[in-house]
Amino acid sequence: MIADARLHQITARFAELEARLASGTLEGDAFIAASRDYAELEPVARTALHVRDLRAELADLAALGDADADMRALVDEEAARVRADLPAAEHALALAMLPRDSADARPAMLEIRAGTGGDEAALFAADLFRMYERFAAEQGWQVELISANASDIGGFKEVIAHIAGAGVFARLKYESGVHRVQRVPVTESGGRIHTSAATVAVLPEPDEVDMTIDDRDIKIDIYRASGAGGQHVNTTDSAVRLTHLPSGIVVIQQDERSQHKNKAKALQVLRTRLFDQRRAAAQDAEAQARRAMVGSGDRSERIRTYNYPQGRVTDHRINLTLHRLPEVLAGTGLGELIDALIAEDQAKRLAAIDA
Repeated sequence: MIADARLHQITARFAELEARLASGTLEGDAFIAASRDYAELEPVARTALHVRDLRAELADLAALGDADADMRALVDEEAARVRADLPAAEHALALAMLPRDSADARPAMLEIRAGTGGDEAALFAADLFRMYERFAAEQGWQVELISANASDIGGFKEVIAHIAGAGVFARLKYESGVHRVQRVPVTESGGRIHTSAATVAVLPEPDEVDMTIDDRDIKIDIYRASGAGGQHVNTTDSAVRLTHLPSGIVVIQQDERSQHKNKAKALQVLRTRLFDQRRAAAQDAEAQARRAMVGSGDRSERIRTYNYPQGRVTDHRINLTLHRLPEVLAGTGLGELIDALIAEDQAKRLAAIDA
């Protein structure tokens, strides 16, 4: 249980921030910093105030011990109501006080790549991309296609998209890993079930101030684009390949007809991958915090299976199976899986704090 002294500390700090912002004396960076602190603390403080009020009400009711019989019945009834409400309020406060991932509010780069399974894996990668597109539309997020390497029969060997909106990374970060599909491929004449896979990576996008790249660390190659895109695609040197020399990361962008647009998108992808690399290094240095996360976060880990013959989806990290495959692939059912993963993550982190 969170001590009353801690409740007072939270509410006092919130009142102080509120007063400073209302004073009109803060300007520039000081105002921005105070506003950010206020926004982060507000949901915690509001919940802390609710817990404090419930505890105070319970104490006041307990003080009415010498009430007459009629009043005693009313006091006991009200005390029972407060005691019933208090655990849920204290649990909500504990959740609100859990350390937050600083990247949760950021937009994200979604990268999906076909794995084992050839053409069928590429088709599955396209199915996953459409699932995330539909889920994003339900959340009111914006999806911008960055690049796509299409297969001959309509799948994706690789597809990268930028997703912007409220809480994108906070919800989609649980999707990183190996997704497996079990179904009869369209190319299979014998009706046999095949298993294929695709990898999903969800990377938080940094601001330019978070991840600056020295021009001297980048090798830029310009060449003639190839592949689908109409007759124009092979007539100009518009494709861009960026090589980040210190890390060895290579980004190729050729979807746009403009060399400048391709370079800008390639830099966006490179900056995101470097930021993710830096975050991963920081997380490795905090091994105990990483163990509290759902799964290991390792993208080689098989996280989910989509079984078409049985119409089910199983998330192996939390042993949850939903027999609603069409709804999940349509995006409408994906939220239930993500909510369950978030709840499991929160429960493990709360248990780690209480241990």
